[in-house]
Amino acid sequence: MAELTLDNVTKVFDDNGTDIVAVDGVSVDIDDGEFLVLVGPSGCGKSTTLRMIAGLETVSSGEIRLDGEVVNAQPPRERDIAMVFQSYALYPHMTVKENMSFGLEESTDMPDSEISSLVEETAEMLGIGDLLGRKPGELSGGQQQRVALGRAIVRDPKVFLMDEPLSNLDAQLRSQMRTELQRIQENLGVSTVYVTHDQTEAMTMGDRIAILNDGELQQVATPLEAYHEPTNQFVAKFIGEPSMNFFEMEMQGDRLTSDLFDYPLSEETREALGDTTHVTFGIRPEDIEVVSEAADDHDFEMVIDVVEPMGNENNVYLSFETGGDADLVATVDGMRSLDAGQPVVARLPEPAIHLFDTQSGSALKNRSLDELEETEPRL
Repeated sequence: MAELTLDNVTKVFDDNGTDIVAVDGVSVDIDDGEFLVLVGPSGCGKSTTLRMIAGLETVSSGEIRLDGEVVNAQPPRERDIAMVFQSYALYPHMTVKENMSFGLEESTDMPDSEISSLVEETAEMLGIGDLLGRKPGELSGGQQQRVALGRAIVRDPKVFLMDEPLSNLDAQLRSQMRTELQRIQENLGVSTVYVTHDQTEAMTMGDRIAILNDGELQQVATPLEAYHEPTNQFVAKFIGEPSMNFFEMEMQGDRLTSDLFDYPLSEETREALGDTTHVTFGIRPEDIEVVSEAADDHDFEMVIDVVEPMGNENNVYLSFETGGDADLVATVDGMRSLDAGQPVVARLPEPAIHLFDTQSGSALKNRSLDELEETEPRL
């Protein structure tokens, strides 16, 4: 177990004389035993960052430190780091037991009997104790994933690295394995860096999440902080499904204005904007109340365009004009009966809105996580 630090880590690739910056000055501290998820869209630098930690890619500048020791120049085998790949990378001609034993046999002087005992104990923990004699081709995707994980666990490394290990599984098994991975990592207490493009995995698995875009670190936060207090518009848009609703608006007097609607602001919110005049208004679908009658200046008459049933909830697409394209998405209770073409009122409560500088994308006002927690029942 160890603390892992990325200090201004940068990776530049040379493409026929042209520098391509894949990772740009990423800095983050991963605590001993922490589960950190690197998340972002495809091509944002997640896997390259992971490969630099593992020693599979060189670091162009910056430092990677393991328990305070700089490991930039150390080869992978000396870093005491275990990696689980997206492809599982199992040897097809070896049995499960041989796959799990191979790393220990090649890198340690541990007696064969001790290796065998450790492999069998780990296999039982992972629920694959009865598969030790099989080869990878005889296993399901979920079983292969457990073998790859077991091969990493038996090494008892300081750090686990996982590069989208669940992406090859079907949706139901992926959900099951998310829970399994969390349980195993918590029991082992090993610092873990997990790469995914799936925001659901990031939100449900990570102690903290690090959001990347175009090689740059956007925010490092707990899942709730990233969701309710995004540092910029990219994070607000990327985290959450359906995505946050956005409208570009202009500050005029005591209200925000746009072609679609005007939104009066309290003095406290106006002060948060400072001298910014062009802002992007944001509100999450579940924070919109769909009611039958307007009651104040934050209520807007709209028409239902499409209702998307999701089981326990419905995504309702709303338009300011009958027959117009959807302007707003609201999430309501799944038992509620709503129909396309039905006139309704969308209530956009001011405490729930987010405001961003349109030019820079930086957050100017977020929903207060502290206030939200005060309204939620505690167990």
